[in-house]
Amino acid sequence: MEQFITQNQKQTQGLARILAREILKYKKVYHGRSRRALVFGLIGNLGAGKTTFIQAFAKGIGIKARLTSPTFVLMKKYGNLYHIDCYRIKNYKDILVLDFQEIVFNPKNIIMIEWAERVRKILPKDTIWIKFDIVGKMSRKIKIL
Repeated sequence: MEQFITQNQKQTQGLARILAREILKYKKVYHGRSRRALVFGLIGNLGAGKTTFIQAFAKGIGIKARLTSPTFVLMKKYGNLYHIDCYRIKNYKDILVLDFQEIVFNPKNIIMIEWAERVRKILPKDTIWIKFDIVGKMSRKIKIL
């Protein structure tokens, strides 16, 4: 487990860009060896920084488009990055209508899921969990589990 404290939004974005660079290195080294997408489960209260983190992560892997939260459409795709928001999900099976299993079994994909605890039952065992805690007005504790 890694734990970070960020003092403001810029630091949270910086941490996401660092993670993105490391993921790109990882995917380059393990290209062709993985059978699945990299799945990140983001957990935290409203306003904890999950969407901000994903937006900066996307920029860090080279996505030029401006990401917006998919709260009402559940999922948005940007190249091989899938941004899923499970805030409105009532039953974990609801995510299956998004062809979730097909997306997970493409090793080129990176999947970032907000409110992932709501669909934990269907996430791969090797999901990388990122927990966001509000520790001050602008400060966040971010744990990579």
